[in-house]
Amino acid sequence: MMRLEDVREHLDTRPFEPFRICFSDGSVVEVKHPELCWLGRTSMHVAVLDPQKRGRALRVIHCALVHIVRFEPLNGEGRRTARRKNGRK
Repeated sequence: MMRLEDVREHLDTRPFEPFRICFSDGSVVEVKHPELCWLGRTSMHVAVLDPQKRGRALRVIHCALVHIVRFEPLNGEGRRTARRKNGRK
């Protein structure tokens, strides 16, 4: 089970690092911008953008925090940022 604080930590990282949310049923959703997420006490909503229409949501996914298993960085961006935070490039 993912805690609300864990989700907030990922959304508040600056510069923002896009990430994938993995769920207990094996499904995944990509978070490419923090403003596409809305947090509640026990759940979150993630807007999935329509690639054909800039800025328009294709759908909104309701995610129960209890079913979030882990976060994964997209395209290795998290590894590069982690090195910068440690003072290495």
